[in-house]
Amino acid sequence: MRCPQPEELTRGLLFTCCNSTKEVLEIKGKKFYSYDEQINKLKKEKQLIISDVTFAKNTLQKISYFSLIGGYKDLFKHKPSGKYLYGVTFEEITAFYYFDEDLRTLFLKYILHVERQLKSMLSYFFCEKYGEQQSAYLSPTNYNQTHRNTKAINQLITTLNKAISLPSNYSYITHYATVYNSVPLWVTINVLTFGQISKMYQYATTDIRAKISLNFANISETQLHQFIRILASCRNVCAHSERLYSFHVNEAISDMLLHKKLQLPRKKEQYAVGKQDLFAVVIALRYLIDNNEFRKFKIELKRLIHSVLKNCPHISQELLFSKMGFPENWEKINRFKKIK
Repeated sequence: MRCPQPEELTRGLLFTCCNSTKEVLEIKGKKFYSYDEQINKLKKEKQLIISDVTFAKNTLQKISYFSLIGGYKDLFKHKPSGKYLYGVTFEEITAFYYFDEDLRTLFLKYILHVERQLKSMLSYFFCEKYGEQQSAYLSPTNYNQTHRNTKAINQLITTLNKAISLPSNYSYITHYATVYNSVPLWVTINVLTFGQISKMYQYATTDIRAKISLNFANISETQLHQFIRILASCRNVCAHSERLYSFHVNEAISDMLLHKKLQLPRKKEQYAVGKQDLFAVVIALRYLIDNNEFRKFKIELKRLIHSVLKNCPHISQELLFSKMGFPENWEKINRFKKIK
């Protein structure tokens, strides 16, 4: 077999060189490394301490180099040199990975509680006003129709149509569609994503939105929609096992009295944290779940943070909080009443 030409390497072709017995995969200039080669690279080139090679190899097999090292190395590295801080161990990075995994599990649990409640209320108040036939929620006239909203409402209805179309992966959708020739909203709502629920709430009529928002203490329809949007984004991160601790969204939530009560830091007259980051999700949950649930959430969140700081001595609380958007006094959040 001939040796590859340079232009073939840049195209990322899989080849076997005539002078080598092992395959090398080139993808956009990135070379394939075996587990042993990955470990040697981390030890020799990046100066990461790996005392238990078997543990490191098993971990890379379970998690992958990209997910573990690519996703969580930044907090442990000396940026100018590109090498790990002196004394950083493979076990530390692994501990931080599992911290983020536990963080996703925790946030997802309570976001799902909010999602379930919103689905219940949205289907209840919509059916109360327009009836339970599927023709009701598939009619554009039953939404807040404006020239600006027309396209988005039509897209929403297309989505709802797809949710109840046959064949379906959901037996209850199939049952109602075939037996009754109509799938009521309180059935359809169960197969909708949080993002789709967010859109349905956004374009619902004002009276329906108002009835839903009144179920949450002291927040407006607009504020509720902002909370729903940020929770939906966070839910997607959790559900797809993406990195959560550094969560950030483009749209900010409103300034709430909790921002003021916690005396959150400001930058250029704007709150520097708690607006588009993970702490903004915490604030949203503070408003949307009851006191007992939030207390349980905070206890578990506090435990996770204390544990990771103990297991990752090269990460300071200040650095971790800055990445998460948490203020130093975040634990005081449930001392204040949930008021505007």
